[in-house]
Amino acid sequence: MTIQIITIDGPSGSGKGTLAAKLAQHYQFHLLDSGAIYRLLGLSLHQRELIEVLDQPTELEQSTNIATNLDIKFVSGAEGTRIYLDGADVTETIRTERVGEFASKVAAIPALRSALFDRQRAFAQAPGLVADGRDMATSIFPEAQAKIYLTASAESRAERRVKQLQGMGLDVKISDILTNIQARDKRDMERTVAPLKPAQDAYIIDSSALNIDEVFKLMTDYIDSQLVK
Repeated sequence: MTIQIITIDGPSGSGKGTLAAKLAQHYQFHLLDSGAIYRLLGLSLHQRELIEVLDQPTELEQSTNIATNLDIKFVSGAEGTRIYLDGADVTETIRTERVGEFASKVAAIPALRSALFDRQRAFAQAPGLVADGRDMATSIFPEAQAKIYLTASAESRAERRVKQLQGMGLDVKISDILTNIQARDKRDMERTVAPLKPAQDAYIIDSSALNIDEVFKLMTDYIDSQLVK
């Protein structure tokens, strides 16, 4: 049986996570939030005071071992998916800007990316998978039948992120969020291993001026034309 794979790559704040979840529900596929895995590793390394010393060989070896044996769980329920690290619920914690910065640092290190490669590949199970991230089509699932690159202007992404964080009760400034997004984009696009970029055969969608329903319609029309019947 062919395992159908849909990848959604793109920069932070483009709406990948929300749309990937909608697509997984629509097609009744499994869901891989690769960004959550990187955020979990970043948080775990921060808790162990390793995130700032990853350039040191001994600490990098220890960090790679942690990545290989990361104790994480995704538990789906009526109110969505809860995420656990070492038995603790960190669903809200890993969505903060600070943990996002940790994830971006982790993603730039080849040894840590390699340690997480097999864990991500294992999510591909019948009948299919929707994989959300930054290098799903270019690195993790190059064989995917449907590849989408979802982008948006940095300004529109910053506005969305501010609304999201304010909805969580956090007091944030759009100027700070915009600066963080621009810095993360630069780091993700310029890293030497699996930089953020569209796959050559990706369907590119700019969501800057589109609402979620409009983007979802574009995605499903494209996916339906690509999946094996």
